[in-house]
Amino acid sequence: MESPGARHGRRARPPRSRPLLYGALATAVVLGATAVGTAYVKARAHSGMGAVSSAAAPSASPSATAAGSAGEEASVESVTRPAVDHDELLASAMKAVDVPDGAEVSVAVLDLESGASATYGEDAFDTASIVKVDILAALLLRAQDEGRQLTAAEKSYATAMIENSDNASASELWRTIGEAEGLDAANERFGLTGTEGGDGMLWGLTQTTAADQLRLLRQVFGDDSELSEASRTYLRGLMGQIAVDQRWGVSAAADGSAWALKNGWLPRTATGLWDINSVGRVTVGGRDCLVAVLSDGNATQAKGISLVEAAAVAAVSVFVGQDASASAPPVAVTASS
Repeated sequence: MESPGARHGRRARPPRSRPLLYGALATAVVLGATAVGTAYVKARAHSGMGAVSSAAAPSASPSATAAGSAGEEASVESVTRPAVDHDELLASAMKAVDVPDGAEVSVAVLDLESGASATYGEDAFDTASIVKVDILAALLLRAQDEGRQLTAAEKSYATAMIENSDNASASELWRTIGEAEGLDAANERFGLTGTEGGDGMLWGLTQTTAADQLRLLRQVFGDDSELSEASRTYLRGLMGQIAVDQRWGVSAAADGSAWALKNGWLPRTATGLWDINSVGRVTVGGRDCLVAVLSDGNATQAKGISLVEAAAVAAVSVFVGQDASASAPPVAVTASS
């Protein structure tokens, strides 16, 4: 089921072609060299989430001395270690993902152990029901500011909204946080720069990017957050208890049940095409990754889910070495978001 009012149109956005975000090529700066060579390498890979750097530790050795005739000279060599461009690795992994004609997809991934991240695509998409994580995060932040706990009613709405993707509950909490104005104010504090709340009660038409969803996931699953530890634990818990028929999406990249997620699915009346999104945390081989996958223009819900799952597997493969061409098992689909 579409989010309330979604059938009456969507915020217009300029047409886009599918980008391949290879990111900025890593830059290397070699500083200083003694007679036998001293190298220091700083590298930055653009990922939308900040810098990723790798460096060869500076080392020094005694200056070479003349050995023999005055014409002899010591050779000088500087050896640099190439930086890892995770955006480029993700773009390469995404080549194994079959994106149907007319569909668009963007994905972002963060390795929590190293802090390195990668992003593929930078366009904005409808959130559909993944915005429910953002709504609850905004509510928890508001309650913290007011020095209070969530009320019994708020907790009931929150549980239904996250675990069952209940739209009526989302609408209640959307009003509580002040609709788009409240969401946008919270997102400014969360560090989101490419997300804009939907008009009126059209919370499902909030616009966002994969990079911004990764920033939001860091607020929920990371330690450096505007949300208190209690708030983060509460939201994580709900995302780990999603209804059985909604356990698809980024979970395809996880080891068994080692995931916490929220999905969104929205059929567009004007086109008959589907928005399919999935965000969350997955654990693979003992390694935790945050993953956000956004897509639109899908011919069917099932095809959109397959695309999102394949993109999630490709994204996680950048950090855990999975086979990006591996296909996820089929899942049951439902008609409500």
